[in-house]
Amino acid sequence: MLGPESFGGFVAEASRAGELVVQPRMGFGTPELMRAGLVAVKHAAATTAGTITLDSYTRVGDHAAARAALDTGADLNGYPIVTHDTATTRAVLRDVHDPSFPVQVRHGAAGPEDIVHALVRAGLSATEGGPVSYCLPYSRIPLRESVRSWARCCEFLAALRGPGVEPHLETFGGCLMGQLCPPSMLVALSVLEGLFFRQHGLRSISLSYAQQTSAAQDREALGALDKLAGSLLSGTEWHIVLYTYMGVHPKTRGGARLLLEQAAALAASTGAARLIVKTVSEAHRIPTIAENVEALEAAATAARSAPRPEAGRPAGDTEVYAEARALLDRVLDLHEDVGRAVVAAFERGFLDVPFCLHPDNPGRATSYLGPGGRLHWLEVGSLPIGPPGRAGRRPRMTAEGLLSSLSYLARTFDEAAREAGSRP
Repeated sequence: MLGPESFGGFVAEASRAGELVVQPRMGFGTPELMRAGLVAVKHAAATTAGTITLDSYTRVGDHAAARAALDTGADLNGYPIVTHDTATTRAVLRDVHDPSFPVQVRHGAAGPEDIVHALVRAGLSATEGGPVSYCLPYSRIPLRESVRSWARCCEFLAALRGPGVEPHLETFGGCLMGQLCPPSMLVALSVLEGLFFRQHGLRSISLSYAQQTSAAQDREALGALDKLAGSLLSGTEWHIVLYTYMGVHPKTRGGARLLLEQAAALAASTGAARLIVKTVSEAHRIPTIAENVEALEAAATAARSAPRPEAGRPAGDTEVYAEARALLDRVLDLHEDVGRAVVAAFERGFLDVPFCLHPDNPGRATSYLGPGGRLHWLEVGSLPIGPPGRAGRRPRMTAEGLLSSLSYLARTFDEAAREAGSRP
């Protein structure tokens, strides 16, 4: 039986009170540690939501391997919610999960039906992912198959709606590949997955965007996402969730802290309602509970001291908005069913994710990192956005250049932290 929960309602209430909801990416294999983590997050000095992040075996449906790991006491990099029995997970959540502390299950599965059924049996109704964003980077199953699986999951979740329960689904589309994907594609995919969720019955959704390599460009992207969601998702409860940078992380404690503080300030100043945090240990190992709490509290402090959004919603008339709008219009013209439209768009190259090796991704569009960290299209393939503008000499992407681009933000923030530490 589901307990009372409205993940979206909780975030909306916090937003009205001027608070940014901060949330970890935390998951542990044992019920004892998972419960201890949730308790600590609930009592952090911040407005928090809880997370149960699943292990790698569960994400790919290898429940036998997860069972073997539990039986032998081997460490898992997340919580195997399908393998643990329902009573065990309910005990993890008892007296922790309630309307003042919603808990979301995070996973990474292209075909998540076992996971969704397990989380619902445990009394939860909030999760995340999407038919594109959890298929292309994490699996090799056909995109069509992922679309069918996610449609069934959306409809199953939507059917749970009742007194005190409003199921919530967050699209991971704005975080696809984590890095070096021009923001217009991330924004378009986030909105497309949100439309897909709504078409299959969800009324409460969140739209993600991952912090990239230019704060100015990120502000444009978040403004574009806000404007597009406002026009295309009217009548739906929605909010924007920002992810702290998901690429190569700063190696120094100071660099990682500066990056997190910038993400929190970006979220607060653009009107994002929720922030997924990263800790100072991301470049080295799985964070401890204490490090997760430290990150949550640091992000909350940074957000509270950041400038508030100007009156009204963020402006969206930018290059990022124009490209995202063109992508959305072309895809949505293909079919009234959003899932079919998305599959057809990848087949025709109207959607194409740089550096993504999934067989259903066309692989003709490429990108590069320009001055100041702005991401640009290098080759657009069949994307309906016109040829990329290039001032001066055409860049050439090499293996060395790609590796340098991937570590750009880590270097930038580590250097900034060292400079700050050396000042008198």
